Amino acid sequence: MTETSLTELHRAAGARLAEFEGCQLPASFSTLEREYDATKQNVALFDTSWHAAFRLSGRDRVKYLHAITSNNIQALENGCGTLALLLNPQGRILSELEIYVEAESVLVLTHVSGRERTLATLKKFIIASDVKVQDLTDATGSAAVEGPRAARVVEQVCGLKLEEMPAMAVQHVAVDGIACQIVRRSHFGEVGAEFIGAREALAPLWEKLLVAVRAQSGEAIGMDALTALRLEAGVPWYPVDFHEAMIPHEAALENTHISFNKGCYTGQEIVERVRSRGHVNRKRVSLRFSSTEPPAPGTKLRAPDGSEIGFVSSVAAIPHSQPAIGMGYVRREQFAGGRVVEFDGGTATVVELSTVAAV
Repeated sequence: MTETSLTELHRAAGARLAEFEGCQLPASFSTLEREYDATKQNVALFDTSWHAAFRLSGRDRVKYLHAITSNNIQALENGCGTLALLLNPQGRILSELEIYVEAESVLVLTHVSGRERTLATLKKFIIASDVKVQDLTDATGSAAVEGPRAARVVEQVCGLKLEEMPAMAVQHVAVDGIACQIVRRSHFGEVGAEFIGAREALAPLWEKLLVAVRAQSGEAIGMDALTALRLEAGVPWYPVDFHEAMIPHEAALENTHISFNKGCYTGQEIVERVRSRGHVNRKRVSLRFSSTEPPAPGTKLRAPDGSEIGFVSSVAAIPHSQPAIGMGYVRREQFAGGRVVEFDGGTATVVELSTVAAV
């Protein structure tokens, strides 16, 4: 299990630590209600130490990434980023990537649970290309701020106007002398920024960000609140909501992680075939459960006639006695919003992904 470099700080703050997909992270610092409300109204600070980080250098770095990933990397200007996927020849998802192009290198982030496979895949096709891949995971740490007042926090700590940065843009900044990179990045649909720096500098960086967040009446939050917020916004996370068992269209990633206007890449034939066919037999959907207590991830979903039609991938309780929410996969007959599916102990209503936050 990977530990965050902030473990001692989190323990001193009274955080409840737990394992999340192979990472030890804070589950909560206070109550779900307090963290959720502070984020909705003001701003949250959270530990994002689930990243594996790689840096690609060499003359062919951009061309190479463009050739092996699902999105249009060559179209990115310096200082810009995008989401992409590494696929196998059958079109199944090996890794989700965040790719940030800079003047002399490219920063690639994925989930630490896929660190070894991603590193091996990134190196696999280099052959005669001028590309070097450096694994920065053990030397890198990160934390993020997000919420209605996140831009104020960013301006306070490093003087940068976040609203002037495009989504997934990256810049080098200093926070009270601590050198780091800042990415305009949303994890649950609000205005947000992620700070990426040296692992040994993450603790002082966290403390300075926390002071600025509290000055805006915000809170440090754990993964319980973070999961509730991102599920409410309909945001899927790798590897809980999509992984090697899915293809991009099943995971509903074709509009965010795929370019249909680029050349060949591993898995492209399957992606294009599914697009031309016009449908998949199962797809990721958002779910609103019939009670305040969600079922466990992996719970089987059934149609009203009792036939098995899918499963739950992730869940969260929502404060203030609201129904619990989640994500999962259902067969084509249940894609439409408003369909009711069953599981042992209750029912769930399928919610269209684009409208889940407003329901």
